Amino acid sequence: MITYILFIVGFIVLIFGAHKLVEGASSLGVKVGLSQVVVGMTIVALGTSLPELFINIFASVRGNTALVIGNVLGSNIANTFLIVGVAAVIYSIKVSKKTVSVMIPGSVFAAVVLLVLANDSVFGRATQDIGRVDGVVLLIFFVAFLYYTLFKPDKSDVDDADVQIKTISIGLSLLYIIIGVAGLYFGGDWIVKGAEQISVDLGVSQSVIGLTLIAGATSLPELVTSIIAATKKNSAMAIGNAVGSNIFNIFFVLGVSAVIRPIPFDASLNFEIIMVIASGLLLWVFVKWIGKTANMINRIEGIFLIVAYLLFILYSVLF
Repeated sequence: MITYILFIVGFIVLIFGAHKLVEGASSLGVKVGLSQVVVGMTIVALGTSLPELFINIFASVRGNTALVIGNVLGSNIANTFLIVGVAAVIYSIKVSKKTVSVMIPGSVFAAVVLLVLANDSVFGRATQDIGRVDGVVLLIFFVAFLYYTLFKPDKSDVDDADVQIKTISIGLSLLYIIIGVAGLYFGGDWIVKGAEQISVDLGVSQSVIGLTLIAGATSLPELVTSIIAATKKNSAMAIGNAVGSNIFNIFFVLGVSAVIRPIPFDASLNFEIIMVIASGLLLWVFVKWIGKTANMINRIEGIFLIVAYLLFILYSVLF
């Protein structure tokens, strides 16, 4: 029972820790001279992937590799279908040119890279896994994406440009960072241990737990943020954050996880990777070709995305 309680509390501690770490690091970044736009596109964007990162670090260290990839794939599917869908239902999303031309294709590209790396055993490798070399490849792509974001931003068309970073004293910033790291550490540890117990008690694989329960819970902060942004008629922020998080999750979170411990890959998870690719392509089709207004995701399309997510969860649990 204590394990279950800590599992639930772990999400609260983990999300609180991520929030405090981002708040402290963002303020410190502004204090040392980084622009609000750069901080928003790097530290704040990375902050949305911190819960997945710390859960995966603990899962990798403990050898729970099925949880690692399930968490990332489940989070990405939730980001695209659920978060964007809910935001669009509340208020139709006007998608920025940068999101259409860079972020959405980038998220699809990241998933395609993962599909290739996870299945490279067909080219003669002895084992089917996401190994340390694959992890390094993913991190190289992450650095390239970060470089593009930092040094080639289109400042006239940035989703988060209107987000004002709250500045606090350097001492308080450092304190927030310490509190944030501690929260992420203990929260991540409790969640992974709880996931192990739930997997045994329910008789399901840890990849299913990662795809559904953990992925849904770690996406809650982004869901709340998207709902708030949509109610303020700033729903473009919702899709920018969600799609950006998808890129971070694959290139950075999975890259770090694979470097820590190679991730054995079950070929059945190809369906989930294809779902990630399909969700990105569907988003792109909605934005580019469907609807009366260009670069829009309307309420009907939002409902379609939510239904698609519910069907995915149903499939994951039953099959």
